Amino acid sequence: MRLNRIHQLAVYARELDDAIEFYRDKLGATFIAKFDPPGLAFFDFSGTRLLLEKTGPKVTLYFRVDDIEAAHAELLERGVKFIQGPHLIFRDETGTFGDAGEEEWMAFFQDPSENTLALATRKKA
Repeated sequence: MRLNRIHQLAVYARELDDAIEFYRDKLGATFIAKFDPPGLAFFDFSGTRLLLEKTGPKVTLYFRVDDIEAAHAELLERGVKFIQGPHLIFRDETGTFGDAGEEEWMAFFQDPSENTLALATRKKA
C-alpha cells in the first residue's frame, strides 16, 4: 500500500466569506458547499478538495485510500500512531461530494513535525 492520491487539503480561513470570494471569484475555483456553522467551505481542484476551516489547524493533508481499514492496519504495523482510527465523518445524503447516500470515513495521525495527516475514503452506506 502506498499513499499516493491527495484527497483533500484543509486550510485555515480567518474570514470564511472573504476566503470563499477569493478562491471562487479571484482564482476561479469550483465552489462545492458551505457549512456555517461550523465554519467550513469546500472547493474542487480537479478531484482534489480544498477545505477552508474557520477553527481548524493551519494545514491538514488527507490521503484517499480505497480500503481505510486495511490502510489503517498496515500503517499501524509500520509503527504509525493514530490520533483517531477509522470513523464516520459525514453521511452524504444529497450527493454534495459524490454519490448520494455514501459515507465519508477518515482516520487521523501526525507526521514527525506534528502536522495532521488523514486517511479518507467513501463507502456505500
